[in-house]
Amino acid sequence: MSAPKTEPARPIVDLVRLNAWPGLADVPGSGPVESLTPLTGGAQNLLFTLRRADGTELVLRRPGRHIREDTAAAFARESRVLSALSGTAVPHPRLYASCSDDTVIGAPFSILEKIVGFTPKGQLPGTYGTDPAWRRTVAFELVAGAAKLAAVDPAEVGLSDLSKTEDWIGRQTPRYLRMLHAYRENEHYLFAESPLVEPVGEWLQSHAPKTAHIGIVHGDFQFANVMFDHDEPRLAGIVDWEMAALGDPLLDLAWILTAWREEGDPPGSEPQLQPWNGMPGRAELVDHYAQLTGRDVSEFGWFQVLACFRLAALLEGGYVRSLNGKMDRTMGEGLHSYAQWLWAKAEQEIGRA
Repeated sequence: MSAPKTEPARPIVDLVRLNAWPGLADVPGSGPVESLTPLTGGAQNLLFTLRRADGTELVLRRPGRHIREDTAAAFARESRVLSALSGTAVPHPRLYASCSDDTVIGAPFSILEKIVGFTPKGQLPGTYGTDPAWRRTVAFELVAGAAKLAAVDPAEVGLSDLSKTEDWIGRQTPRYLRMLHAYRENEHYLFAESPLVEPVGEWLQSHAPKTAHIGIVHGDFQFANVMFDHDEPRLAGIVDWEMAALGDPLLDLAWILTAWREEGDPPGSEPQLQPWNGMPGRAELVDHYAQLTGRDVSEFGWFQVLACFRLAALLEGGYVRSLNGKMDRTMGEGLHSYAQWLWAKAEQEIGRA
């Protein structure tokens, strides 16, 4: 008895279909796409260097093989935001084309400017790794990028309806508490849940600022979503805008600083970059942001706790997926471990507020 025939896996990007797509005529370069070379850096999405016949190189971005229901909406959101940011001081990749029709390559995709640079992760390369002054500049460049985004008026760039803004502060804590409470449907999660979930949530609700300053928030402003120039400590671009929304831009600064490490922090979490010496402390970076934006940062502590709370909730979601067999268990345990550090950091910040 012969084995049943199986259909060959469809290529992650079909060059024949891509080259037949009419939208290709509107992007830089000429001639057909000759190659797509995978790039590292995408967690949820796949990135490729797209090379046309005349040598022009761009970036094609598409979701992975397992496409979620909200993927098309997320890609549409990113494309809209990138288009709106064109001409602003915010460093970002230029959007050349976006396609929501999944019949072209099997998924929505976008074609972007190729930024020359690298995403800082682990051991820093070249002078970044040997000169503390370069690392110090990296920190200030990162904060300056957040400040430039905060300076953009959503209405002036056509993004005033990007997301709901009514009672933005009041909606934050209940949203992520509901998420955390939903995880309790998995009985194994209950044994590992932090006892700080409720106390941190209660503190956030009872100490919330009276008003929010609404602007554009990247939503995941971190080392993994920025690129730096190889030859000078300069922020070359902010990438991955799928989570962009309207909200208080202080959240982006707080999100950056959840990844910061300094003396006196809770034990159990190492810096994401090595070496770390030369980096300024959180307080210095908050002051720098205040100087760049003119923003009152007297209530920044609340935003720092909120960032820890939100990120912990998202990480615990990954842990629960691993408990349910929908993610690698080792990876899930790593996310859970980081969430535990964030709960401890939130508790520490509450004690300082």
